[in-house]
Amino acid sequence: MAYVKPGMAGTFERVEHLEHAEIEAALARINALARVMDSLFAIPGTRLRLGVDSLLGLVPVAGDVLAQIVSAYLIWEARRLGVSKLTLWRMVGNSLIDTVVGAVPIVGDAFDVAFKANMKNVRLLQRHLEKRGYRPSAPGAGKGPVIDGTYERVA
Repeated sequence: MAYVKPGMAGTFERVEHLEHAEIEAALARINALARVMDSLFAIPGTRLRLGVDSLLGLVPVAGDVLAQIVSAYLIWEARRLGVSKLTLWRMVGNSLIDTVVGAVPIVGDAFDVAFKANMKNVRLLQRHLEKRGYRPSAPGAGKGPVIDGTYERVA
């Protein structure tokens, strides 16, 4: 359960503490969406990856607006996780740069492939959470048998 500090009139409530499972679930959603948007497909024979954001950029105006809506959702999730204002503004800046430059024909499409604003924002969020003491669970943690005991070297 989240512990929420009431905000002033007209402001959002700031989440001060979330349970580990809630943070894990939010990070899983954010990571999956960022990968789909920025690096879903590999271009054969290269190290380049592109995502739905790059494909949406090929559709004038509407594609860039849809990509910005998804980026805004990622930023909203980060806000819900208690990201600092500085980190939040950096995320907004990445998203706006991606949208504004991405709207330019041809150059913007190449920029979308290279810039990967959503992945940058995920890294900013992860860094923020780590600074606040959050440690992600190891894959498969809490599953499977636990082996207790001591060891002895056999020559």
